[in-house]
Amino acid sequence: MKITINQQATELPASATVADALAQLQARPPFAVAVNTVFVPRTQYAVHALQDGDRMEVISPVTGG
Repeated sequence: MKITINQQATELPASATVADALAQLQARPPFAVAVNTVFVPRTQYAVHALQDGDRMEVISPVTGG
């Protein structure tokens, strides 16, 4: 299936979860995740199934002023 992660087209297996996408992305904490603009709690990463066409954002905190 094809999804978009941080505005980049990405190919994942049909049964992929948020955790699978993060592993492929090699994301390093800290970060937050939203799928189709809806926040996904960390406890749901392994069970939140992705669908073809989903838009996933991995957002890292920014410090400074």
